[in-house]
Amino acid sequence: GGAAPAAGAPKRGGKATMVVWQWPVLLNPLLGTQTVQVDIGYLVFDGLTRVKPDATREPALAKEVPTVQNGGITADGKTVTYNLKDNLKFADGSPLNCEDVKYTWKAYMTPGVGVVTTTGYEDIEDIDCSNPQKAVLKFKKPFAPHLTLFGSILPRSAGDPKDMKNWKLNQLAYGAGPFKVTEFKTDEYITLVRNENYHEAGKPYLDGVTVVFKPSSEVALQSLVSGESDIMWNNTEADLPKLEGKPGVKISSPEGIGGERFFFNLAENKDGSDPSKPHAILGDVKVRQAIALGINKQRIIDTLLFKKGRPGTSELNSGFFACTQIQPVAYDAAKAKALLDEAGWKPGADGIREKNGTKLRLKFSTTSGNKLREDSQILILEDMKNIGVEFFVENQPSAVILGTWDSPSPRRRGNFDILMYTTSAGADDPHSQMVNLWSSSRIPSEKNKGGTNYTRFQDPKADDLLAKAATEFDPAKRKDMYCQLAQMRSDLVDMVYLYQRFDLESYRDRLQGWEENGPASFAASARNWWLK
Repeated sequence: GGAAPAAGAPKRGGKATMVVWQWPVLLNPLLGTQTVQVDIGYLVFDGLTRVKPDATREPALAKEVPTVQNGGITADGKTVTYNLKDNLKFADGSPLNCEDVKYTWKAYMTPGVGVVTTTGYEDIEDIDCSNPQKAVLKFKKPFAPHLTLFGSILPRSAGDPKDMKNWKLNQLAYGAGPFKVTEFKTDEYITLVRNENYHEAGKPYLDGVTVVFKPSSEVALQSLVSGESDIMWNNTEADLPKLEGKPGVKISSPEGIGGERFFFNLAENKDGSDPSKPHAILGDVKVRQAIALGINKQRIIDTLLFKKGRPGTSELNSGFFACTQIQPVAYDAAKAKALLDEAGWKPGADGIREKNGTKLRLKFSTTSGNKLREDSQILILEDMKNIGVEFFVENQPSAVILGTWDSPSPRRRGNFDILMYTTSAGADDPHSQMVNLWSSSRIPSEKNKGGTNYTRFQDPKADDLLAKAATEFDPAKRKDMYCQLAQMRSDLVDMVYLYQRFDLESYRDRLQGWEENGPASFAASARNWWLK
């Protein structure tokens, strides 16, 4: 007989169970962005390239990541060629070639089906499939973040894109990833089995993964601790004391990108705000700097995040594009008071500062019903009182705060002082986030109802940097442009970065091959999972 496998060598077989406490409405990556859906999507779909834990890319269905050096990108940046691996198949056995890349593009561009984004896809003029092994993308204009496209290739066998809402694939999902869905029982379970046509020989090692729904995170946690399940999806910091030191339990905590922050309204606080008119109080950079200096971020992290987390720095706090030169704003109440004195705000009889008969009083809003946010508001109110600033809380449901111009949402309409919530750039490419937050073309208005530049920040230098970055294919040069922008607005304080959380999951140590991957997902390593 042959030699026994080495002790650490992966063995084939067995099923892993993952417990979730939110249910994915569907699994089609073109139709939703729920976190639970995105994570499960990594088990099912594969793209031309994939994001590694360090936020760089490696080939998946393509033989290599196209670059100017290897001939994959033309000098003018308008043609990008992917050489596909040989004999690729989808989980249903149908062949995978350039026509499926083109089909996926067409699906994104089908009007009226409600895809999650067309950014980048709308810049493609055509995909040339004259050689089925080569997908030749012809862009109307250079699109530097082109690698963010085609993270999931859909099979032509899915059906007519116009009929997407009725596709079987929305629930019984299959693609070119390591597993395919054979059962989807709403609010109960999803059964995934090995894709026998997977493009990496011998993988995945597992026979399958079963996703089981639990009614709450507490019940899910119990299931993991008791050993009934192998993986618990999406832990919060409050779970950590219940998991640490438990036999057989491991905690996965890669650094996330982005994080919780204040959005200051730099323009007047009124419905349909005019961005050319500065905010009566927050229009002064010294006031904004004082507020940033007056918040004790470490106290929030120690008290509410069980010391797991770190003070926020900038939009680009992690991964390849991280602006390491931008440090967190240190807590300094004395400096904050001095700045407010300089700005002419003097303490009144009640300790709250005043200037020309106006109190230094600001409305502070976040999404209601979120305990972590409400608890952090209490600490921030204390910090502000300490420097003579009065914040008053007026929270609203996330559907209102994060809603549309017509709903009406205060962040779109501009009738707010300070909003607090979390957002993040794409971990492997921040371009769209940088444009959304700081391009003057994205300031919301009656004419631009979908605008996303909520602080109403505008600077021709920033617009110029963003335009240059969009056509710069050298990532190091592009990073330099984004970091110039991040520095510029760090100096101007249109936001205060409070804290950055970790992506928390937990799993049993019998599950091997796990890889922490903050930029993508823990499930991006599922092809390598095995049970000992």
